[in-house]
Parts: sequence; C-alpha cells; structure tokens
Amino acid sequence: MNLPEYPFASQYHTVNGFRMHYLDEGPREGEILLMLHGNPSWSYLYRKPVLAWRDRYRCIVPDHIGMGLSEKPTAAAYPYTLARRIDDLDALMEMLAPDKPLTLILHDWGGMIGMGYALRHPARIKRLVVMNTAAFHLPSNIPLPWQLRLARLPVIGPLLIRGANAFCRGAIACGVTRDPAPPEIKTAFLAPYASWRERLAVMHFVEDIPLGPDEPSYATVSAIEQGLPRFVNLPILFCWGMRDFIFDGRFLAAWIERFPEAETLRIEDAGHYLMEDAAAEVIAAISAFLKRNPLNA
Repeated sequence: MNLPEYPFASQYHTVNGFRMHYLDEGPREGEILLMLHGNPSWSYLYRKPVLAWRDRYRCIVPDHIGMGLSEKPTAAAYPYTLARRIDDLDALMEMLAPDKPLTLILHDWGGMIGMGYALRHPARIKRLVVMNTAAFHLPSNIPLPWQLRLARLPVIGPLLIRGANAFCRGAIACGVTRDPAPPEIKTAFLAPYASWRERLAVMHFVEDIPLGPDEPSYATVSAIEQGLPRFVNLPILFCWGMRDFIFDGRFLAAWIERFPEAETLRIEDAGHYLMEDAAAEVIAAISAFLKRNPLNA
C-alpha cells in the first residue's frame, strides 16, 4: 500500500490469536512514546509526530485489531469490546517493552483503551498527552451526538457505516476544519476500510459506546473512570481541537475538572483530527512538554 507521508516499516505480531500491525520507530533503548488511535482512524494519524520524534524517542503506534493494517476478523471470532482492546494492547506491550516507562499519547477511543491499560500498569505510566477523547462515561450534560445515535440504529447503522462508508468518510471530511484534507490524505485515511468486511470494527466501535449498565463495556468504562485519580500527580498535557463535532469543549472541561493541574493547549479552529489541522503546533507543544517533564526528574 503506497501511502503519502508514511515511509515506515510495518511490523506485525500475533496478539491473542490475531495479527496486529504496528509501527516501532526510533532507538530501541529510547524513551517510549506509545500513541493510540481511535475510530475510524489508524496509525496513519500519527505519521507526522513519528517522523518528528523518531530520531530521539522510540515511537510505538499500534493499529487496533480490525483497524488500519491489522487483521480484520469476523464478529464470531473476535469480541470487539473495550476490554479485549485493552487485553490486546497489554499483550503487545508485554512483547515489545515489558516493564519500561511509558508516555501515553491518546486520541478518540485511544483514550479509553490507553487509560484502561494504564490502570493495569500505573507505575509504568510517566506522562500523559490527551487529545479529543474521553476515559469516562458520557457526562450528564452531553447528549450522545446525533451522528452516533444514527450510526447505532439497527439496519440503518450497518448500511451507513459498512455499506456507504459514511462514518469513515464523514470523520475525515468533518474532522479537519482549517482546510479540507488533501485528496491523497483522505484516500490514505480511508484505504484500510475499502469494503463491507473491512468496516466491521468501525461499526463495532460505535456500538460499543456504553450508554447503560446492561451494555458490555459499561463496567469497564466505570472502572476506568473510577481509576483516573491514580494519575492526578502525573505530568499531563491536554491538546484540544475546539471545533470537534464529537469531543467538544465540554469533554475537555470534564478532563480539567479531574486534572486541574494539567497543562492545556486549546486550538480554537482545529477539529477532531487536530493532527491534520494543526500538526506543527501540537508536535511543538508535546515536544516542549516532554522536555519540561523528563523521566529522570
């Protein structure tokens, strides 16, 4: 697959029975930056920071199972739940870098997966960078956005997400707000999701948003939310695209309420894919944050 701005050697590892694709760039003994994408993106989202940092940091960027260049199993073979996502990440990192300190860089569903993983290994987590995501239940003052309500409807949801590829197309179209993403970049974001079969995980990520205690991932999200205070003393940076059509400023406020000492970069005209809208600003802010908070401090 020929992808612009993605000159990386693809790595693969069998994780809990399925082939997971990931990037592993930079010095093997360097500080590890673990970057986690969400739905419907993939490791392509982090191509610019990896290029910027791989000379001095070890950049590990997995594609969740069913996403990006990872294997795309059927729903009968793979559960597509948050808990399994955390299990997969745990297994991958146990193979790649057991017991080493980590900085987590999180976006969209990567926030929930990453913080679930962090709660299993709190002593290893040294810094957090949080971008347009959540790691808690939907706040009471925020209704589920209409786009997600529509996507969760029986029959209609699968036809939109798996049939018309509307979720992937809509994300790259509406999630970049300064200037439209160039056609070749849109094509690259969409490339792993070219067929009905390849969009299964995209649909299941939407369906896995827990809105009530009877839903499969509700207890997992509850445990993650309750565990967040364990990280209140870590260096934390929030980078937020304020024009996000899903994770808007109210989500940022919910994070700040939990972590009032964190640093915050608000990018007023950036959308959900702030790494597309404002990569230079975000990379510079994260680079400065890492330098201000060295691991040996």
